[in-house]
Amino acid sequence: MGVSLWRLILVSLAGIFFSPKHCACAFEKAPNFTFMHNATSAPNISYYDYIVIGGGTAGCPLATTLSQNHSVLLLERGGSPYGNPNITNLAAFGAALSDTSPTSPSQRFISQEGVINSRARVLGGGSCLNAGFYTRASPLYVTEAGWDGRLVNESYQWVERVVTFEPLMRQWQSAVRDGLLEIGVLPYNGFTYDHIIGTKVGGTIFDQQGHRHTAADLLEYANPNGITLLLHATVHRILFRNKGGSRPVACGVIFRDASGAEHRAYLKQGSRNEIIVSAGALGSPQILMLSGIGAAHHLREHNINVVLDQPLVGQGMSDNPMNAIFVPSPIPVEVSLIEVVGITNFGSYIEAASGENFAAGMFSPKIGQFSKVPPKQRTQEALAKAIKMMESLDQAAFRGGFILEKIMGPISTGYLELRNSDPNENPLVTFNYFQEPRDLERCVQGMRTIEKILESKAFSPFRYQNMPLSVLLNMTTSSPVNLLPKHTNASTTLEQFCRDTVMTIWHYHGGCQVGRVVDRDYKVLGVDALRVIDGSTFNYSPGTNPQATVMMLGRYMGVKILRERLAGDEKD
Repeated sequence: MGVSLWRLILVSLAGIFFSPKHCACAFEKAPNFTFMHNATSAPNISYYDYIVIGGGTAGCPLATTLSQNHSVLLLERGGSPYGNPNITNLAAFGAALSDTSPTSPSQRFISQEGVINSRARVLGGGSCLNAGFYTRASPLYVTEAGWDGRLVNESYQWVERVVTFEPLMRQWQSAVRDGLLEIGVLPYNGFTYDHIIGTKVGGTIFDQQGHRHTAADLLEYANPNGITLLLHATVHRILFRNKGGSRPVACGVIFRDASGAEHRAYLKQGSRNEIIVSAGALGSPQILMLSGIGAAHHLREHNINVVLDQPLVGQGMSDNPMNAIFVPSPIPVEVSLIEVVGITNFGSYIEAASGENFAAGMFSPKIGQFSKVPPKQRTQEALAKAIKMMESLDQAAFRGGFILEKIMGPISTGYLELRNSDPNENPLVTFNYFQEPRDLERCVQGMRTIEKILESKAFSPFRYQNMPLSVLLNMTTSSPVNLLPKHTNASTTLEQFCRDTVMTIWHYHGGCQVGRVVDRDYKVLGVDALRVIDGSTFNYSPGTNPQATVMMLGRYMGVKILRERLAGDEKD
């Protein structure tokens, strides 16, 4: 049995690596955004009331909202998601993340620990690449953030009218749900966007035809006469002038188009006009540093003129560690992404994904990329053997899915530094996974919860009874889920299993945190006319999955800025 199991896991991985591309016949057409242009068409110099850097999960709703009353320039370094079936179709999940070309909507990076990860490089940001789960932050999170509860609810609803749906629950997800309830992850809260202890079915940004809806769709709300959206526009730095010879004031940006031509965009005259950075947890601290806001000694190492010595930029970086178990199934299962979540009372979230074609599975961007593991481990001979083995086995070998746990928080934090002064290059980031013992304890508790689900009556149809947990753990440990060194005792020690098989679930955050780099209005401390509004401002990840709250925050702050500006104009 041992030999066949090793063949099974290798072939399953090969199925991820080499599965054929999906049909491109069922993707949605691009909406008629008359304000969307390639940056090569931009003038050399232009002027706006607001300049938003980053057309991602926060930037799209933010720019859309501001465009109702003011001129807005939205700069996105990637291209359009529309017309790309690898983004739009649920069945192709993982394909965009697996694309390592220079024009890919996903830009690969590897943390200093060796965990493989991705950052978005496309209009709509991470909502174009993720597993689609939609769930709100808890009321406690909203209170601690100092947000207005009524406006938060209105902003969530504004998002939900365009991008969210109730998932069609099928056999695998239903079994996970019922297993959670059977082992006591209670109460059952049904279908809800709310963050409540117990088991629930959450929202999804995939509609019932399996088409993805993203933050870019929120641009449907935009005033076409108030917004200019430039694609393939990479911001190199923010420009500053000194206010009264002392305090820096953001006044413009330098960006380059796909041909490398330089453009400058400036704020129009007006004390309330602003530049807003919404470039994500890696991009926002990187742009601040490239613009001269960061630790002075670090900036000088890269020959960057210091505008503001701010050593907290890039600090407080966190990535919620995720660990999973691959579960072969004796019967076919549906292709499903995240639909059910068990919100435990000890700070671990239990979720699942499934499908015969693992290229559509939850973990293809991590364990499905020979191209991203060390060269010695991805020889042509190894690839050829994997393909041959895949072709020689029955399709039943591909059945199954994953049950995963992600810890709340996390408590462990790290830091981000510049690799160089090229904005196209990823910065260096260290997340310090499981540095805090409480994070590791929660992972172990989460894995024990998964073990109980696997042993539940509800899940029994999807479980080979002659495969004990130790075998399943070994299958996961022996897979190239990350670039960390493995330990032979990982299957007997859950603590070691958590450390050895840690992966990302793409919920990294921090780097421009509230109270450290920005104030509660998201204004950058120490300078004027500059804000950061995105997940880089979070002290910990909201809810079980952050995308709903990131989109909400873009809308929320857009409305708040408009209201404050209107009140100020009335006083003047």
